[in-house]
Amino acid sequence: MKLLAATIAVALPVLLSSCGSDTSPQQVAAKTPGVLVEDAWVRATVGTKDTTMTAAFLSLTNPGNAEVKLISATSPVAGMVQLHEMAMKDGKMVMQEKAGGVTVPATSHAHLSPGGDHIMLMNLKSPLKPGDEVPLTLKFSDNTTHDLKVPVKVFTEEEEHYHPTPTPQ
Repeated sequence: MKLLAATIAVALPVLLSSCGSDTSPQQVAAKTPGVLVEDAWVRATVGTKDTTMTAAFLSLTNPGNAEVKLISATSPVAGMVQLHEMAMKDGKMVMQEKAGGVTVPATSHAHLSPGGDHIMLMNLKSPLKPGDEVPLTLKFSDNTTHDLKVPVKVFTEEEEHYHPTPTPQ
């Protein structure tokens, strides 16, 4: 009986301290991984009509419980990098800068793909060929960044899918 009482006396404070949570919201947030980046690639410019610009595409997954936005991107291979979207304007699909960034909903995904949201690399310093790697830094609204080495790939879809035009009526 004395052994049981002694064991309880030693173990009880340890057990009770683990039941309470001194974990602040900041500590919980620090344990939740930021946005995950997958399947990133950059469209090759070799053989295209305009070798001064291209686009990067990727998938973003947000495991957290709060929405996060991709707010900017940079790359030393381009004079200018912008987040773009395809939008209907005056009856035509046009590419334009995406105001406010790309939203990655909580516990969900966002896909940057040809014909949709994408990262535009403009004023390229040299043409990009398949097999090259492009350094790309992504900045998110939660103050995290991702430094990537993105492979350059041949764009296998027709040009029409990258710059869609409306179907005649």
